[in-house]
Amino acid sequence: MKNILTIVVLVFAFTFTAQAQKRGGKPSAEKMLTKMTKELNLTEAQQSKIKPLLYAQIADRMAMNDNRKASRESGKKPSKEERTQLREDRMEKEAAFNTEIASILNEEQLVKFEKIAKERKEKGKDRMKMKKQ
Repeated sequence: MKNILTIVVLVFAFTFTAQAQKRGGKPSAEKMLTKMTKELNLTEAQQSKIKPLLYAQIADRMAMNDNRKASRESGKKPSKEERTQLREDRMEKEAAFNTEIASILNEEQLVKFEKIAKERKEKGKDRMKMKKQ
């Protein structure tokens, strides 16, 4: 009887712990700003200028994801030209974001930011390679 009770308690304990784990999810603008502040040693003025840029970037990404989900659910696949246009739009937005950030950061911070961005891009490429395998 004690063994059965112990097993039941353990099953419930593992079930609740497994459900309590947080999902990865996408980082919020606040988390991104905190991370940038730590990595780049941002001033208060820089933080106040970067914060709206991060919110705008997240809003753009969410809109693009919603559009992609809607087209996927409708069963319509984008043509090669549409995919190229979407990629170009994304690249333009990324370049505009980086230009805005560059105007806010000082030289030392900019070098560090570019290094971090390059590492993040490489990490993303590696993840995509692993996903395709």
